Amino acid sequence: MSGCNCSGRDVLIPQVGVITDIRTETPDVKSFRVCAPGGGKLFEHMPGQCAMLCVPGVSEGMFSITSSPTVQDYQEFSIKRCGMLTDHLHSLSVGDQITVRGPYGNHFPVESELRGKDLLFVAGGIGLAPLRSVIGYVSDHRADYGTVDILYGSRSKEDLVKYDEITGVWSKADGVNVHLTIDRAEDGWDGHVGFVPAYLKELGFSSDKTALLCGPPIMIRFSLETLMEMGFSKKQVYTTLELRMKCGVGKCGRCNIGSKYVCKDGPVFRCDEIDALPDEY
Repeated sequence: MSGCNCSGRDVLIPQVGVITDIRTETPDVKSFRVCAPGGGKLFEHMPGQCAMLCVPGVSEGMFSITSSPTVQDYQEFSIKRCGMLTDHLHSLSVGDQITVRGPYGNHFPVESELRGKDLLFVAGGIGLAPLRSVIGYVSDHRADYGTVDILYGSRSKEDLVKYDEITGVWSKADGVNVHLTIDRAEDGWDGHVGFVPAYLKELGFSSDKTALLCGPPIMIRFSLETLMEMGFSKKQVYTTLELRMKCGVGKCGRCNIGSKYVCKDGPVFRCDEIDALPDEY
C-alpha cells in the first residue's frame, strides 16, 4: 500500500476551516462540510485518508475524510458523538471555525489494484464513513470499474448513516446494487433484518470481486470469516484500521503495532498484511 500526502505540504501545519453545512445523519452522527475561508477545499486527498480536526482549547482527533477527492468545494467528515471533542463538535454551528491538518495515511488503491474490478463494499454503522469516499470516487469514474455491490447494516433504520444518499442516489445508479439490513425488526422497515455477516453469507456473492470492509471490530472479524468461507482470499479484501491514531506522523507511538504505524503505514491494509501484525491488534 502506498502513502500519499497529495499536495507536498507540511501536514503538521494546521489550516483554518470554516463549517459551511451540518447535517444530522442519525441521533448520534452529524456530517460537517468544511472549506477554506476563501472557498474550496483545504487540500487534496485520496479515498481512505484521514485528517486531524482541532477545536482550539478543547482537543483534537483523527477522522476519516468521507467526501470524494472529486469534490472540489469542500471536505466532509461524518462524526459520531462519543466523547469530549465530538460532543463539542456536535455543538458547533454553520460559520464556526476549526483547524484541520492533513491528509494523513495511505489510501485505498483506486488507481491500481481496484481499477477494472467488480467491487463489494461491506460496512457496519459509522464504518460507512471511510468507504463513502471510495464509493463517491468510483461513482465519478464509473467507466473505470465493474459492478458495485454495497452491503450496509446498522442497529436500526435511524442509525443508517447517509440513508437519503444511499436510497436516492446510490441505489439508482447503473451497475450499483445496494443491500441494507438492520439488526432487529421494527415498525416501518420492510427491508432485510439481520446482522451484516449473516446477510453477507445469505447474499452469496461470487468470489471474483474485490471487497472493502469497514465497521465495528466484531463485524469485521465475522464478515472476513464469511468472505473466506465464500472463497475470497485475504489478498482480495481491504479494510481500514483507525484505532489508536493520535499524532498522524508516527512519532507518538500510540498506533504502533509490530513493525507498523497505523497512521503512516495505514490506515488502509490488505487483510493478508494484517496477518503479519501481533494478535493484540
